[in-house]
Amino acid sequence: MKTIGKYLIRARKQKGLSIRQLSGATKIRESFLVALEKEKWAQLPEFSVVTGFVKSVAGALDMSREQAVAVLRRDYPPRKLEESRRSELTPEFRISPQLAFFSGVTLVILVIVGYLVVQYISFVRPPSLSVEVPVDNQVVLTRELAVYGKTNASTTVIVNTQPALVADDGAFATTIEINEDTTKVEVVATSRAGKETRITRTIKPELEN
Repeated sequence: MKTIGKYLIRARKQKGLSIRQLSGATKIRESFLVALEKEKWAQLPEFSVVTGFVKSVAGALDMSREQAVAVLRRDYPPRKLEESRRSELTPEFRISPQLAFFSGVTLVILVIVGYLVVQYISFVRPPSLSVEVPVDNQVVLTRELAVYGKTNASTTVIVNTQPALVADDGAFATTIEINEDTTKVEVVATSRAGKETRITRTIKPELEN
């Protein structure tokens, strides 16, 4: 019983063609043709590609393509055939240099856009503001009152028309003068965009004479 390799060798020799001539006629690499004739399956691609090789060779040698493929199926190693079928069923995902480049560019653009959006929102939004001291309805016994709290960095803070010092982390503090008529402490935080946040505390002066 002739194997696929012997079958192809006999047909090629009957045609008087060398491996190089057959390679030129079928556009199949010589190394693949040699491996096919010697049935070196490990040196060949998957079964579907080998089937295409056999059809091309059969056509160039005026052989029956159906018969050649049938002989190939008979001789092709079952384990090799099963591996080939699994590889055909499992799609192979490869990242091309172009895809990697465009993915990188897209990621950079998204990061930049996200940063600009965050900066824009922080620019147009009123600043956050919290006042730790004084608390509402605090009794004040002295003519000086320490006022401190926290806001956003790069924000201007005014306490009853008096500027407060704002640190890099947004913490602010100042001391204001209190008299018998002072019942409100108003803290105003203003962002660079001119947005304001106000907090008013009620105090109860009980000053010593």
